Amino acid sequence: MPIVGEKTSAFEEPGQDPVPELQVKQGPCRPYVVSEPSEKLGSLRTVHEKKERIMVALLAVFTGMVRFYNLSWPNSVIFDEVHFGKFASHYIKNNFFMDVHPPLAKMMFAWIASLVGYQGDFDFETIGELFPATVPYVLMRSLAATAGALTVVMLYFTLRASGVRVWVAVASAICFAVENSYVTISRYILLDAPLMFFISASVYCFKRYELYPTNTCSSLKYLVATGVFLGLAASSKWVGLFTVAWVGVLCLWRLWFFLGDLSKPVCSTFKIVAIKGTILLGIPLVLYTFFFYMHFATLTNDGEGAGFFSPEFRSSLKGNTIPQNVMAEVGTGSVVTIRHTGTMGGYLHSHPHDFPAGSQQQQITLYPHLDANNEWYIMLYDQPNNTVTSFENLPDGTKIRLLHPLTYRRLHSHDHKPPVSENSDWQKEVSCYGFEGFDGDANDDWIIEIDKDESVPGPAQDHVRALETKFRLRHAMMNCYLFSHEVKLPKWGYDQQEVTCAYSGQPSLTLWAVEQSYNEFLPKDTELISYKPSNFWQKLVEYHQKMWHINKNLVDSHVYESLPTSWPFMLRGIGYWSQENRHVYLLGNAILWWSVTGFIFVFALLVAGELLAWQLGKPILQDSYVVNFHVQVIHYLLGYMIHLAPSFLMQRQMFLHHYLPAYYFGILAFGHALDILVTYVLRRQKTVGYIVIGAFVLSCLYFFKSYTPIIYGLPWTKTLCEKSQWLSGWDYACGNYLDTLEQYTSVGLKENVMAQSTAAV
Repeated sequence: MPIVGEKTSAFEEPGQDPVPELQVKQGPCRPYVVSEPSEKLGSLRTVHEKKERIMVALLAVFTGMVRFYNLSWPNSVIFDEVHFGKFASHYIKNNFFMDVHPPLAKMMFAWIASLVGYQGDFDFETIGELFPATVPYVLMRSLAATAGALTVVMLYFTLRASGVRVWVAVASAICFAVENSYVTISRYILLDAPLMFFISASVYCFKRYELYPTNTCSSLKYLVATGVFLGLAASSKWVGLFTVAWVGVLCLWRLWFFLGDLSKPVCSTFKIVAIKGTILLGIPLVLYTFFFYMHFATLTNDGEGAGFFSPEFRSSLKGNTIPQNVMAEVGTGSVVTIRHTGTMGGYLHSHPHDFPAGSQQQQITLYPHLDANNEWYIMLYDQPNNTVTSFENLPDGTKIRLLHPLTYRRLHSHDHKPPVSENSDWQKEVSCYGFEGFDGDANDDWIIEIDKDESVPGPAQDHVRALETKFRLRHAMMNCYLFSHEVKLPKWGYDQQEVTCAYSGQPSLTLWAVEQSYNEFLPKDTELISYKPSNFWQKLVEYHQKMWHINKNLVDSHVYESLPTSWPFMLRGIGYWSQENRHVYLLGNAILWWSVTGFIFVFALLVAGELLAWQLGKPILQDSYVVNFHVQVIHYLLGYMIHLAPSFLMQRQMFLHHYLPAYYFGILAFGHALDILVTYVLRRQKTVGYIVIGAFVLSCLYFFKSYTPIIYGLPWTKTLCEKSQWLSGWDYACGNYLDTLEQYTSVGLKENVMAQSTAAV
């Protein structure tokens, strides 16, 4: 409602106030807030006017120009294109691979490349590798650019749906359009741009849903759309699950007001909750499962990532090397390969190379590939060399020795520290010891302990059978168990996985199974068995177990990694590409970035002050603009925290781009800060407020323009580069630039690079 004596700004549009008065009614015992929106609210926050539609179109054109500008450069692989471009090639060739992210965004890049006949014949091996003419990399990058441009439009529509005025929403969208970090991620074959579009569409649809009375067609339409986009976001990256959580929190927020609304029956409230829960959880779950079904249906050939998975999983892939028709019974005289079931390391292995320290005996490792050095000959502990004359089963508790036929040495353990885990008192070295003609010693003796819970019910629980029996090997002298973990030996061990004898540790890491078996004493018609290929649901569960396991173990240090505590302050960026005296470097727009961070701190202080004033009995939140400002900002800052907080719990590598989903919610909240400036703080001098906002937009544009060389990989000079490094963590290498722009023409670059470096974007 207009304030008496309020000055009218040239920017204002009469009759278009998107923030109506809060409806409070008096009940029998207390006043209550009407939880349902007014009938006209949806119309007030919808783009109807022709002038506004033209502005949205111009915004889309401007954003498209920013993101599509010179998209073919760099004409070589940058940053994580080495992963996601390669995955697109694997999809096209139907070769299985392993990735820690869900499949949708990767499949989208493969789909668009396949439309123009790309055959997946480029491997995206290294950063800086030139694209051959057969790779439609510009088209693939166009998908990201389109998603990035649409995200800007979504931000505008979202701010309008949450009550921001037209010109403030336009200003906020322009600032977002030139946010350096979002421009950078929207120009390459990366998952971030599609993810951000799906998140932004989810936020917009949910905000639209809030504008309509419950159970209306418009309400149901946007609720279903929210579920769809939540499913698409979660199917692109697990970060989308945080958006699902944010929507869930806002649903609980709204439920609280529904329960306090005396005009709504409690039973109808819980009916609404059931409908919303079914739509907002059911649709994403169905979509998420569907895209994984497409993932498995597409990747039908055995590939480089299959080694991460169980033999049952790999048996479902064409061209797999998993042993088939294996002799079921295992006993004395059997030649076997023994697979470690607790890790992805592979098979118990030895080779004619010794440990450089400790006992200096022959190495024992895990090796992931089929090899003759994986074979072991089984005999009882009291049988000397070559005296096995008949087949005997191996029941639980049997004491055996394992002979390595190629080197004629036996699996052995003793009181020596292991080669890598030498600081672990609970582990001992395992080696291969002996020589031809040597009968062995007591340190070669191992006792079979069958794990009945993990073995297939039936005979496999009574005695060792190939594939079906899971067992442990306990050292008879030291009572430690044959053990392996995801610790690699150094170069002298060929980076193979360490095997030790352990007194403790996770029980799953001491489990083994016989995978290949041959015994000359068994009849020709002996029982043969094979792995049963996993069905879709088994593959889905196992794939997610591997995704989680690999993701949490991405702990190697990286030159551009950063901690979540540094992200709000943008203390450092990420180098994407460096070649030909130019760089692509991920860095945010410091004007907007730091303003968002500053506003979050200011808002926290504001709320603390208001709570104190309320405790002292002073009135607060008396103005409808102030109420809407608080509600919407709290909504968006909840999204900010939900998307940021989990990063503090993760032990894996973290980079600045992991902050971008949270930052998007921060920008939405900051858009409301700009709005409250003209609707409340400077409501009597709104023109001044709009001038302040205009100056802020120009500052963002200036920063963006100043840093375009590291966004687009354009020529720059050492002097300008050094002046741009406001913080020491902004570590793009200025020394790689030439002294003057004119010098770029003399080193064989394109004739138009001077125009590219000076043209306004």
